[in-house]
Amino acid sequence: MKKKLPIGIQSFEVIRSENYYYVDKTPFVKKLVDEGKFYFLARPRRFGKSLFLDTLRQAFLARRELFEGLYLENHWNWSVRYPVIHISFGAGVIRSTEELLETIDYILRRNAEQEKLSLSEKLYNKRFEELIVKLHQKYSRPVVILIDEYDKPILDNIENRELALEIRENLKNLYSVLKDADPFLKLVFITGVSKFSKVSLFSGLNNLEDLTLHPEYATLCGYTEEELTSVFADRLNDFDIEEIRRWYNGYNFLGPPVYNPFDILLCLKSGLFRPYWFETGTPSFLIKLLYENRFFLPELENLEVGESLIASFDVDYIEPEPLLFQTGYLTIKEVRRRGPRTLYRLSYPNLEVKMSFNDHLLNWYTRVPAEKERLLDRVFLSLEKNDLEGLNRAFHSFFASIPHDWYRRSEIQNYEGYYASIFYAYFSALGLEVKVEEPTSHGRLDMAVTFEDRCYLFEFKVVELEPEGRALETLKARSYHEKYLDRFREVYLIGVEFSRTDRNIVEFAWEKVK
Repeated sequence: MKKKLPIGIQSFEVIRSENYYYVDKTPFVKKLVDEGKFYFLARPRRFGKSLFLDTLRQAFLARRELFEGLYLENHWNWSVRYPVIHISFGAGVIRSTEELLETIDYILRRNAEQEKLSLSEKLYNKRFEELIVKLHQKYSRPVVILIDEYDKPILDNIENRELALEIRENLKNLYSVLKDADPFLKLVFITGVSKFSKVSLFSGLNNLEDLTLHPEYATLCGYTEEELTSVFADRLNDFDIEEIRRWYNGYNFLGPPVYNPFDILLCLKSGLFRPYWFETGTPSFLIKLLYENRFFLPELENLEVGESLIASFDVDYIEPEPLLFQTGYLTIKEVRRRGPRTLYRLSYPNLEVKMSFNDHLLNWYTRVPAEKERLLDRVFLSLEKNDLEGLNRAFHSFFASIPHDWYRRSEIQNYEGYYASIFYAYFSALGLEVKVEEPTSHGRLDMAVTFEDRCYLFEFKVVELEPEGRALETLKARSYHEKYLDRFREVYLIGVEFSRTDRNIVEFAWEKVK
């Protein structure tokens, strides 16, 4: 009989006692305790952070029976039980500072009641400190503190900057207790989605070790290829492993790539390839941020950022790049050294994220989602039939369908990259292979789109910036196609020219070169 798939289960005890699959992450428990004391880990949502924290909790509570057959069974001192404080902001949405303070009070009281302790301090930070000290006194042992979703109250209110700042300051007041509590602590492990700067949330906690991009902890959350094929071997017989890899693998935290566990479990259960992870949370704020920054969408395919941009962000000054990475919509594809500087090349981790993210981007950038769905089908059918005039008509219809009032309010047509961004988002939302700014011996090609054994090479121009009729001529003059002739059965050059005044395509010319 096959084991059960632990979809949405964050309890280590339930997984180990009720015949669920479990990918053994307990070697990391031993490593953490042996090598340090204060840790921080940022990972995208639904990546297994809460389950790992509960694994830590059960180990420190000396629940040896739960670890039978796992690495930790023979690598842990089970004769010692440590007191554990577990704080999680994962449940519900906090919409005010009052709700936050009530939540903190409830969490601290619940921890105290579980240990049959009473707390008398009025201020929440003092109550936290009191709880630590009383647990230390009760057990005569240092205390383990596990904080899950430390940043969720801030992210829940990220569009309300004033409230987000208030919540941040209250959380900072809570977390500041950890600095002076050092003598009473065995281990502190903090997890979240985003990485706020130490100054803003962990002021004074200088010994907090960040594992987010630590190569030795890159696979602490998520499934490696080996873990997938060994633990779930009896579930994979009916699957094309290459297709699973294309859809769900590719997250890189400076170690071996990992699969999104939430996607894997649901895919194995249903037998269908769907954007399971993406559907659990639409990144509306992030998409709005890209739109307001007039972000050139094709850059998401190959985004180069410095260490400061990828490291952290804060409510005071939010940029798209760190959010895109930390929330899991982009991942690291390459690390480059420039003397003392480190540069990261970011891109989509896999097909699920690329398709779904661009589909939602289209909804925001176009404001006509019903028309978008119909035209997505028209674009696909045009490519399937190799009907380039039909492709022209589909995109022309799309731009014509956008209400004049929307243009008036947004002035988006004056953003040079807008029209090319729409083409890119449409092709990506269809799951096609899209390459942008492709280097050739003659320069950089705007966009290459692959459909089956055909390749379409695009050049985009705005007629208010350059004379009409130049896009196709540029493609031909620079011989961009030479790089693709040996790789595809058919190759087409397509010059697309837009008018800001007409807010549409004014020239769509093509030529077959093979």
